[in-house]
Amino acid sequence: MTEPFLLTNLTAVTMMADGPGYGLIRNAGLAIENGYITWTGALPTCPLKYAKTPKHDCGGRLVTPALIDCHTHIVYGGHRAKEFEMRLEGASYEEIAYAGGGIVSTVTATRDTSESNLLAAALRRVDTLIAQGVATIEIKSGYGLDQETELKMLRVARAIARLRPVHITTSFLGAHAAPAGHDKNTYIDDVCIPALKRAHAEGLVDAIDAFCEGIAFNSDQIRRVFETARALGLRVKIHADQLSNTGGTALAAEFDALSADHVEYADDADVAKLAASGSVAVLLPGAFYTIREKQIPPINTFRSHNVPMAVATDWNPGSSPLGSILLAMNMACTLFRLTPAEALAGTTRNAARALGFRDRGTLAKGQRADLAIWDVTTPAELSYGIGTNPLHKRIFGGIL
Repeated sequence: MTEPFLLTNLTAVTMMADGPGYGLIRNAGLAIENGYITWTGALPTCPLKYAKTPKHDCGGRLVTPALIDCHTHIVYGGHRAKEFEMRLEGASYEEIAYAGGGIVSTVTATRDTSESNLLAAALRRVDTLIAQGVATIEIKSGYGLDQETELKMLRVARAIARLRPVHITTSFLGAHAAPAGHDKNTYIDDVCIPALKRAHAEGLVDAIDAFCEGIAFNSDQIRRVFETARALGLRVKIHADQLSNTGGTALAAEFDALSADHVEYADDADVAKLAASGSVAVLLPGAFYTIREKQIPPINTFRSHNVPMAVATDWNPGSSPLGSILLAMNMACTLFRLTPAEALAGTTRNAARALGFRDRGTLAKGQRADLAIWDVTTPAELSYGIGTNPLHKRIFGGIL
């Protein structure tokens, strides 16, 4: 239980508008009690019951929902700086993967890193995101590709929430790649699906993810994983159509996925199916930038079909070593031509939807009191800055 208090002298960026706006309330107030918002609105309309509630002056600052990073791979061992050099020397992402680099190289490092060292490294990354106003982070496995390491990664992810004021949601990504020398079908049936069942039995997994791509798994192989997830009562998401159109977005729609992520090569028919399913398109400009892709996601088609667009860092050691949600917002605007309002929606209400949450991502009665207070005068400044961090204060669960 926490004592109620009232935030005053602020501009509330409620993100309640369904359209392109921010849902701004100027000269606003926010009432918080027991970790939840109990009222928000123009301060002159504040209910009388809050007249004697302790007040905290925000100094005219902007207040938004705390940010949500809905796609990360921040539990891993080692780094892949050498591959960064290789790309600059002309090697493609696919060429590096087929040469034994890419995901498989991180698998080796992650298997060889102790649970305690994985946790220590992940906490440093989490601290970076918290310092930028993030209160909810999705973390994937997928750098184990054997049962023990996949579960080790998920245990580390669960431990983070016990050690930091942040909400962690986990995704089992056993279908990330096949280990060197393994038949993909055999790996799915003999390693991935049994690991998923163990992770679920141990309470380590909140959702299922998979990588549908030529260098990873095809839609038929992923379908077997998703059918297992459905039998376990788990929602799915998918790395879809990042490097080519291999049917991942359509598969996401078929399984009513929480999200289809990357989606650079999704076509009009894919987007229509995604719209009908209610799935979110998660845009990952860090990967687009890092591997120097040229085809951007079909942003206008998403708009015309009213597909919600989320934005995330995709923080990982290979294709998106991006440790800034604010820079991801800027890149979504500059590279993908999102508006700043769309970018902020992408890291608040749409990111919450991409994770299946209904209790965060907006400033409204009944929402978690996870807030970010910013030293800016307009919300567009959050996407405008490059390498800046205007966070004044983050409130997590109503704790000042």
